[in-house]
Amino acid sequence: MKISQVKARQILDSRSNPTIEVDCTLENGIFVRTGVPSGASVGSKEAFELRDNDKKHFFGKGVKMAVNNVNSIIAPEIIGMDVTKQREIDELLISLDGTKDKSNLGANAILGVSLAVCRAASIYANLPLFSYIGGLGANLLPVPFMNIINGGVHANWQGADFQEYMIAPYGAKSFEESYEWGSEIYQSLKSLLKEKRYNVSVGDEGGFVPLVSSNEEPLDLISKAVENVGLSIGRDVGFAIDPASSEFYKDGKYILKNQNLELDSISMIDYYEKIVNDYPVVLLEDGLAEYDWDNWKILNDRLGRNIEIVGDDIFVTNLNIVKKGVLDNIANAVLIKLNQIGTLSETIDVVNFARQHNWGCFVSHRSGETTDSFIADFVVGLGLGHIKTGAPARGERVEKYNQLLRIEEFLSGKSVFAGKSILKKSNGEAQSS
Repeated sequence: MKISQVKARQILDSRSNPTIEVDCTLENGIFVRTGVPSGASVGSKEAFELRDNDKKHFFGKGVKMAVNNVNSIIAPEIIGMDVTKQREIDELLISLDGTKDKSNLGANAILGVSLAVCRAASIYANLPLFSYIGGLGANLLPVPFMNIINGGVHANWQGADFQEYMIAPYGAKSFEESYEWGSEIYQSLKSLLKEKRYNVSVGDEGGFVPLVSSNEEPLDLISKAVENVGLSIGRDVGFAIDPASSEFYKDGKYILKNQNLELDSISMIDYYEKIVNDYPVVLLEDGLAEYDWDNWKILNDRLGRNIEIVGDDIFVTNLNIVKKGVLDNIANAVLIKLNQIGTLSETIDVVNFARQHNWGCFVSHRSGETTDSFIADFVVGLGLGHIKTGAPARGERVEKYNQLLRIEEFLSGKSVFAGKSILKKSNGEAQSS
């Protein structure tokens, strides 16, 4: 089935910044729409997000140039192409741009088209999007890693230095139950914060932003919230932390303003090791800065046997960088963000390579989101076992979780919840996920 129309427009994301929305129509009348997210803490090697830099509009953050690139350059080239030829279309998009980082047309323009094509093709194939992406056997529902306390740049550096404190309700029997547990813990935490007279306003990803006195205090607060709903920390629910450490790394030191600490890389690893020993942390994302490559190997050697060491800013969903990471053994998992690389096909290539080398793939939203739920179908389609898309709050966050509920319902008794299969074994080998 041929593509008959592609049209982009400028919309607002969840942070009130402009982003791109792309419509795709097929000759038989099938119509789809997709939105493109945007990050706050951004890796230096991410594919280029094209902004207008016109200070008269949206303080320079407009995306009308990227919109025009879709409407005037990309659309004429792909109209008439077979919508089911995803890789062929993605390769054409890359070729039309002609740069390594997609800085000509903009990764935001390219991704919007790539994802819209996939969604349209799934409808033409009369398949749910997750089945179209992963095949008819796709049935693994992920553990939701819910970011319920925000810090760092997501909280305007109020409170904790670490950007995300996540709960992983892996002890549930289904995604639906894990989602319920997550919501109950979130509400329990809100009540606890109110009791302690902490602020219960939320950050970019829906997590609370209390003015805590240390980077460990959020873990204590969450532990109490878990206990208050009758669940057990470690058995039912684990922790994940994303310090986003590139944001507080300067001149070879990690500056933890909350506790007035200035640590070198080894001391920072020592700091994490104590936290992992004291709390049931199952995943550490971006524990070290993207510029601290050599010390990542030390971090992985010391902690990677028992927890997932995930690279985000350091890998930026880029196959060549992930290959080097595997060769140097600097992590055991990669964060997957579609807009870091710019096309669906390239993202899938990263996933396939990582899994071939027994690495985990942790699917992620961005802090600037739309209500598009593509990543929910993506994580089920490829059976990646875990996803983070914020707190169980704010429409752009819960829409991804709600889509996972719909998928589990659609699969009925055929679905499998990843649960504790995402945990590391004591011998350091990942369990199947």
